[in-house]
Amino acid sequence: MKRWGGQVLGLLLPLTALAQADPPRTVSPSTCAPCHWQARTQPHTSMAHALEAVADSKVLIEHPVLATTQGTYAYRIERKGDQSVYTVSDGKGRLALAIKWVMGASSAIGQTYVLEKDGELYESRVSYFSELKGLAPTLGSEATAPHDLDEAAGRRMGIDDKLRCFGCHATNAASGRQLTLEKLTPGVQCERCHPSLETHLAAVMLDRPELGADRDGKPALPADQVSTFCGQCHRTWEEISLQGLVGVGNVRFQPYRLAGSKCYDPDDARISCLACHDPHREVTTRAEDYDPKCQACHAGGKQGAKACPAATKACATCHMPKIELPGAHHKFSDHRIRIARAQEKYPG
Repeated sequence: MKRWGGQVLGLLLPLTALAQADPPRTVSPSTCAPCHWQARTQPHTSMAHALEAVADSKVLIEHPVLATTQGTYAYRIERKGDQSVYTVSDGKGRLALAIKWVMGASSAIGQTYVLEKDGELYESRVSYFSELKGLAPTLGSEATAPHDLDEAAGRRMGIDDKLRCFGCHATNAASGRQLTLEKLTPGVQCERCHPSLETHLAAVMLDRPELGADRDGKPALPADQVSTFCGQCHRTWEEISLQGLVGVGNVRFQPYRLAGSKCYDPDDARISCLACHDPHREVTTRAEDYDPKCQACHAGGKQGAKACPAATKACATCHMPKIELPGAHHKFSDHRIRIARAQEKYPG
């Protein structure tokens, strides 16, 4: 059987045989696009480019030289052909490492670089931030001072780091606790959230769509199930609570923050991640675009929650304030929905 890219080719195996076959390569969105409009829009989202190959990174292409000095260490990222080299120097010695992968889309808040040294992977100590249009310390690295060039270059990634980073930023990057970087496809592709796509495709081609049935026509998932699913990467309430991560550092973990909202109902689909965000489209930053979602509950009447007495538009501006996360060079919309007051203490 030949693998399919834009279309299915060759003789299809029976579904039982297909299930026993070797793990497939990632199914291309172009395969799904003829039937699913989502596969035509999702490839243009930041999520689809959450991991980039160095050769394809727009940031590295448009900035052939990036440089910064942090303390006694000087950093430089220089483009050489379709690759980039990350260099750190302390004035006495110099360490140059190849950038293997780029974590974060070129259109995202920032990018952190995965380096390779002696067969090990490292998280770069400096990252690119869109707001700065340049390099600054990677979020979380400011608390420690490097003792030598190796530590100044970056932090060695353990197996849990690799599984989490590549598992969330790429597709088919892991099988259980085993990394499969040689098989990964950069970014969050259809198969990352919709497993068993080859089985589904085979079922369709066999004219037995019920064997690979999707959720079309079924009720929307309740908020807690969606939060658990999205929280695999965006962090669940349970995970952050167990870690005891309090303070503004948890503002970027949206499922956790949402669960702390007074209006959060784990059984109500109207307050789930998917009620406001379509993962197949780029996230909008216009507060007005979320008004219909708020009005689904807060329009008043017997079936809705109390209407807001202050305004009927740009609801998120007041009730989901943007919070500056130190070191991230970005303000995150706080998903703990509430009546936010000026100078209030950050809630939790």
